[in-house]
Order: sequence, then C-alpha cells, then structure tokens
Amino acid sequence: MKILAVLTVRNEAAYLLEWLAHHRAVGITDFLVFSNDCDDGTDLMLDRLAEMGRLTHVRNDGPHDKGGIQFTAMKRADNRPEVAAADWIITLDADEFINIHVGDHTLPALLAALPEASAITLTWRLFGSSDIIRYEDRPVTEQFTGAAPAVIYWPWRASMFKTLFRNDGTYRKLGIHRPRNPDPDHLHSARWFDGEGRELPPQFRSRQIFSPFGRPNYGLAQLNHYPLGSMENFVLKADRGRAVHGADMLDLDYWVERNYNTETDTSIAALAPRRDAALRALKSDPRLGALHDAAVAWRKARFDALMQDEPFRALFGRLLQTPPSRPVLPDAARLLLHHARRAHAPGPANDPRR
Repeated sequence: MKILAVLTVRNEAAYLLEWLAHHRAVGITDFLVFSNDCDDGTDLMLDRLAEMGRLTHVRNDGPHDKGGIQFTAMKRADNRPEVAAADWIITLDADEFINIHVGDHTLPALLAALPEASAITLTWRLFGSSDIIRYEDRPVTEQFTGAAPAVIYWPWRASMFKTLFRNDGTYRKLGIHRPRNPDPDHLHSARWFDGEGRELPPQFRSRQIFSPFGRPNYGLAQLNHYPLGSMENFVLKADRGRAVHGADMLDLDYWVERNYNTETDTSIAALAPRRDAALRALKSDPRLGALHDAAVAWRKARFDALMQDEPFRALFGRLLQTPPSRPVLPDAARLLLHHARRAHAPGPANDPRR
C-alpha cells in the first residue's frame, strides 16, 4: 500500500530530517516535496534525498499563479506520476506531524480501525512556544509539548484539518486542506470519518475544512501543529513569509492566535524510538549530515542578522513581552461565533444600521 505525503517547503533544512524520519515511522511510504527560493540548503538536501531514493523533489521557484506558492505546487502535483500511483494521499506542511493513537501508532493501524473510510480528517492540535526563547537543534516534538485544550471553542483555525483520502478517482485534484474537484458520479459513495472515528455528515464530501467546535476530535488520530516554535524561530518564520502568500509578513496577531500552552501532550513520543532510528540513518549519510549542520548554523546567523533590523528586533521584543494565549471560554466563543455568522449571512439582517 502506497501512502503519499505531498509537502511544500522553504528554508526548512534544519527541521527536514526530523520531519521525514517521523513520517517514515508513522507509515508514509512516499514523499513528493516541492521547494521554493531556499537560502539554507533545503533544496540541496532534497536533491540528496532524491538521489538516495527517499523522496521525489520538484523545484517550485516560480512563477507562481495568483493562488500563491502552495496552490501552484498542488496544481503541479495533480499531474505527477507519484500522485497517480498512490493508494492514499495527504498534503502536509513541515510544521505538521501526524500523531496516531490506535494500534502501533501508524497510518496502517488507523486505516485498519476505519476500514470503510474514503477520507479521514486529521484535526490540528495547536502547540505553542512552551515559552522557549532560543532556537535549539533538538526534535520539535520533544521541545514543544504545551498545547491547546483537547476541546477548544476559538479561534476558528484551531479546528482546521488536513485530509488523508483514498486515491480512488472520487477526487481529481489536490488541495491544501482537502481533496478537490469531486467526480459527481462517485461522490455519493464517499464516506468521511473524523479523528474520533465518527462518520461525518454528507457536506464534508464536497466542502468543509473545519471540524465542529466544542467537541473532542483526537480519539484515534490528530495532527500536531507547531506553527510557532521558539521565539527566535518565529522571527525567522516572519522573515520567510507565509506558505500560501509569501509576501505577507507574520506578526503578533499570528502568534497570539496560536500560542496555546494550556495542556501538556507528549503522546507523539510513542513513535520516538522508531523516529530516532530513522533519523540516525539519515544523518549517517555524510552529505546529509553536513547539510543539516550547515542549516543549523544558517538559522543562527540569520537571526543575528535580523536583529540588526528594527522591525524584526521589535517583533522579538514583543514576543518576549507577550504571555501565552488563554483559551476563550464557551460563552465568549458563542458570542464571537454569533457575530461571525451574522457577518457572513446575506440579506438585510446583516445591515449594521439595523
């Protein structure tokens, strides 16, 4: 069984080997990786991994269409032989780590638990900064264990998911969060399940990128999302720009909406022994080991350079002053959701003069 992960990266060389080792341990068999505009050797590392037969690397330096870098990569992936050959597909980012809670903690175990599924939603669990200031060359999943509550009511992005879907022709295009362009002749038979093992209503077959608020979603599986890292790392992420719209600089609003450290979640450590073995094997290659070390040095040098620039120095100072985010309580979340729905409702009821 071929399980394909499609990944887009820029300047992720210091984290790439850990990410690959983890996802090899979790059961991904094939990787299709798009890189763009890399300064830290990510593209060179991917070239070496491709030479070793560990993945397929496609440069995506542009031009990019109006949808942005990731959308361009997804369109290019649609026509790739790796996509055509896959039995199951998921699109991921380098700060997302699949975390399975059933069986031997692998994707085959999840599929065995949900044998009738055409698609399984892996809902984000946001992991905050754990109040770590400096970047360290240690596994992300071991450093950052502070997470959002298992049941969260706001912000809306805390309930977003990525989709593991059966590549049986029901969906004809990839998307960042879910497959797109469904075949109407096959769509009626698609069955979607969430990370708790619940079958989802029919609208999930053709739309939706959010799990319902206010209920648990992680019983069988979750997607650990580490969008921040350390404060130092976040400054570098702000310098890099967003994956979808690379020209947009990240700021404190992005940090506050994701810096949840309310609960401790170390469940992903179940795969640590297998990940460590895979990571040692990758780093034993002299070229990969050297590229990793060079990427670590690049991150440290780049942060020092950014600290000479007032906007980045000011951002770092604000991060140092900002406490971890507090979860929005249910009553306040209902108020926010009321206004969000009202803002999106058509017709005169949405007229602010009323």
